[in-house]
Amino acid sequence: MVGSHSTISLDAMSGDLGAEVVVHAAAATLLKYRNVELRLVGNQTELQSLVSRIIGDNPRLQIIHASEVVEMAEPPVDALRKKKDSSMRIAINLVKEGQADACVSSGNTGALMATAKFVLKTLPGIDRPAIITELPAKGGSLHMLDLGANTEASAAQLFQYAMMGSIVSSDILGIAAPRIALLNIGVEDMKGNDTVRAAAALLSASTLNYVGFIEGNDLFSGKADVVVTDGFTGNVALKTIEGAVGLVHHFLKRAFTRSWFAKLQAVLASRVLKGLAMELDSRHYNGATLVGLNGIVIKSHGSADSLAFQHAIDTAIVEVRNQLPQQIGTLLQKEIA
Repeated sequence: MVGSHSTISLDAMSGDLGAEVVVHAAAATLLKYRNVELRLVGNQTELQSLVSRIIGDNPRLQIIHASEVVEMAEPPVDALRKKKDSSMRIAINLVKEGQADACVSSGNTGALMATAKFVLKTLPGIDRPAIITELPAKGGSLHMLDLGANTEASAAQLFQYAMMGSIVSSDILGIAAPRIALLNIGVEDMKGNDTVRAAAALLSASTLNYVGFIEGNDLFSGKADVVVTDGFTGNVALKTIEGAVGLVHHFLKRAFTRSWFAKLQAVLASRVLKGLAMELDSRHYNGATLVGLNGIVIKSHGSADSLAFQHAIDTAIVEVRNQLPQQIGTLLQKEIA
């Protein structure tokens, strides 16, 4: 099922906003791509009603029933052991069984990672999967990993993250040799802990385009296409970024509503403000890849609307067409050799 044709399984039940969001995203995807098939996984009755109203009959869409849903607060172990007929589990099983090329879910991150790792396994030579996503940056965007799959990482694992990040960045952004940087507390060679310095040595000796250390204040400077760190640091950085964007929105709104003159300035600057809002719109960067698995699984934000979920599907389609797991395996063999 590789090449131009793609089949994507969609976990329709696990997001915060319900199945209707996923069905709207599916409708937009079917219009956008003529060679993509979708498998909607969830409650048959609910999904059939939504599909009939929003999409109608379409031979490229199939509904697959699932009797259970993994809740957002559910422990990953419970989801894995007790909910084998969940929409999440079945959507991932379809990838394992070769009935789908990729899975997209807005569900519980821990449960999704645990289930995907159990069902699909990791690629040979990859110790642990990681979470990678695209973020806005000067001159374009960057990819950052790990964003929370593993709180700690060895030097060898950071090196594996760098390899996987390089391939994802190349596929999504079309960069031949993405610039890779290690997140650190300074740019000098002696800075950082032993793990980060050891990872830097591995990257320096590799064929990857390693450009050195990068500090947090330079993340969006355009100096790197891929930023590598452990999951604890990466998740803290991601949440800080999300909070900072929210703070900027708050200050702008307050500044432009403070007086009648400020409101007039807002009207005059409306085109600029709309452009800024679009550039900072997180929906256009939705879709984190659970990279390192023997299959493609995309994690959509739990509160994703239909536009954001559609972007996550777009990411899955790109990775299917570029055969992401095979690319990672090939690069890993090359570096080991």
